[in-house]
Amino acid sequence: MISIRNLHKSFGQNKVLCDVNLDFSPGKVYGIVGENGAGKTTLFRCIAGLEAFEGQVISSISPLKNHLGLLVTDPFIFNKITGEEYIRMLCQARGIAPHDLQVKNIFELPLNEYASTYSTGMKKKLALTALLMQQNEYFILDEPYNGVDIQSNIILTELILKLKSRNKVVIISSHIFSTLQDTCDEIHVLKKGSPIRTILKPDFKSLEDEMKAVHMGDKLDRLGI
Repeated sequence: MISIRNLHKSFGQNKVLCDVNLDFSPGKVYGIVGENGAGKTTLFRCIAGLEAFEGQVISSISPLKNHLGLLVTDPFIFNKITGEEYIRMLCQARGIAPHDLQVKNIFELPLNEYASTYSTGMKKKLALTALLMQQNEYFILDEPYNGVDIQSNIILTELILKLKSRNKVVIISSHIFSTLQDTCDEIHVLKKGSPIRTILKPDFKSLEDEMKAVHMGDKLDRLGI
């Protein structure tokens, strides 16, 4: 369980997050949606302990950061280390001895090559593989589907559902609404740094229709196509 209470975050005079109160329970997948700049990534960084903030982030297992896998949109990779060395490094940081790497290489990555030469999608798949092998209890996936090929997207969806079945807490953001429909139990809508709505699965279609109406309007008609 993760509970966020009265979380506020500012960069100078710019308020990025304001009065965030959310609860995330095991065995569920939560979507976080909002326009660019709504505060999704900053919220994830606060939960992961990468940003200072006002308020509280409470978890059933402490310290949270030692049991949380954060997949960022553009994973940082050191130069001159192979994919295998990257996985071993992240596992050893948690005191875990990785084994059967080739068996667990479900994305079929070239683990003997320098990870810095990987494409954006390959780096994301490498980082996700390492987070899974860390045996985390909590997962935050920031735009996990972006830049990843369609075959891997299928695997990713099944992975998220598998984590749910294993009673993990999974929080994801995605601009691809169909991926949220396929995986999430609840969707929280952020606007200007504050949660404004919580949508349960039976109402996902209504949310999608509403978002289309708000953001599309008559734009296609104005193009004259």
